[in-house]
Amino acid sequence: MAEMTFVRPEFRVRIDREACIKCGRCVHQCGWGVYHLDADDRPMPDHSKCAACHRCVTFCPADAITIEKNPLAYKESDSMSSALRKAVWRQAETGGVLLTGMGTDKPYLRIFDHLLLDACQVTNPSIDPLREPMELRTFLGRKPDSIVVGYGNGDGGPPKLLTELDPQLMLETPIVFGGMSFGSVSLNVHRALAMAAKASGTFMNTGEGGLHADLEPYQDNIIVQCASGRFGVHADYLQAGAAVEIKIGQGAKPGIGGHLPGEKIDEQVSTTRMIPQGTDALSPAPHHDIYSIEDLRQLIYAIKEATGYKPVSVKIACVHNVAAIASGVVRAGADIVYLDGFKGGTGAAPTIIRDHVGIPIEIAIAVVDQRLRDEGIRNRASIVAAGGIRSSADIVKAIALGADACGVGTALLVAMGCHVCQKCHTGCCSWGITTQRPELTRRLDPEWGAERVSNLIRAWSHEIAEVLGAVGVNAIESLRGSRERLRALGLDQTTMDIIGVKPAGVGH
Repeated sequence: MAEMTFVRPEFRVRIDREACIKCGRCVHQCGWGVYHLDADDRPMPDHSKCAACHRCVTFCPADAITIEKNPLAYKESDSMSSALRKAVWRQAETGGVLLTGMGTDKPYLRIFDHLLLDACQVTNPSIDPLREPMELRTFLGRKPDSIVVGYGNGDGGPPKLLTELDPQLMLETPIVFGGMSFGSVSLNVHRALAMAAKASGTFMNTGEGGLHADLEPYQDNIIVQCASGRFGVHADYLQAGAAVEIKIGQGAKPGIGGHLPGEKIDEQVSTTRMIPQGTDALSPAPHHDIYSIEDLRQLIYAIKEATGYKPVSVKIACVHNVAAIASGVVRAGADIVYLDGFKGGTGAAPTIIRDHVGIPIEIAIAVVDQRLRDEGIRNRASIVAAGGIRSSADIVKAIALGADACGVGTALLVAMGCHVCQKCHTGCCSWGITTQRPELTRRLDPEWGAERVSNLIRAWSHEIAEVLGAVGVNAIESLRGSRERLRALGLDQTTMDIIGVKPAGVGH
């Protein structure tokens, strides 16, 4: 039987023929090969290839292109939606696992959107962030059980901390950049993130793809990652970063490993990851030297010995027993616990895993913070929350739930032009972000990208300061774990009990 498909194009490209000036720019701008020119130099679209990345729309000088959702009508069915039907058709045609990028687009409850922050007014006045100093600086790492302070030699000098602290990561704002590996994103993305991290007084994470030589000047603002595939991991790499992160799990794909297609393994990625060019980079689901908390403890202290006792972070996916896992991670010696919720982004994941495995970051923050407090070990490690952090509002709510800082990834890519078309795994990104094709990667100017990311962090920091003033505190650490500052609107009682938040309208 002749090859056929029931899956019709998701989008349709409309070209205003009267406005089109036949410049051919759409042909050159599209990384997906949607357009070709006919005999009269008119652009003709192949609708089936369109990913709605809007690169052609943005750069059309005549504003002649419109991308529309294909208005095909399917018979309504609550049990078999049009999306499920298309998935069945694709798998019936290919026999393969459906892959996707970015975070889940399922309409799950977003708890952040049902949390409101309290505000001060008369009895407890608010603080004016424009006229009074607001402290956004925070420190990630193990804190002592108690401190000893000296007051000089009786000469009235300033107090001095006598307790020796473990190494800390100092953040000028409670935001770190989530791990996105070189290979899954382009080198220009890494350059932009490194420059923005330095300018913003924070840290970028290499992800599991090693550290390209071009980023070595920014190593004081870089966290290097040691994942199950050990790509690019060697002694110099571990010593290069300000901290090391052991990636146990990822929010977008808990319980499984990673897969970077060979098409993305060019010469530079090959050199950085220390793998053959053109071969798939497969990272296993487990670390094959970690099958217990004791094994994890051994790796943590091996890394500390190799790096001169730099902070070690452990990244775990948010699953139902995340509180117990986090407790074990802290007791194993981790200085930072990086919680990654199931709404986090990724370069590639099986759709079924991304959409149906894991739990929300909001719940994970609250239960982990409470578990560590109940066990008396909350001071032994900082909590970084990631996987669904979309705005400054999410950040302050996450901190009020119990996080020390938040990890952000997708929003940074959006700042650099990403339109969230969810086709990262194809390597055809027209914006030069999730591709290694030279004609595409050169479209992203690292300095331009760094400026946009820095602007975003600066804007969010201003908004965080505004919120701190509204709730009557002048330091971000005063908000940490202060769930009394939160009220729920539209959440069920069980969820409110789990996250420790009262309903709106209930006082102290």
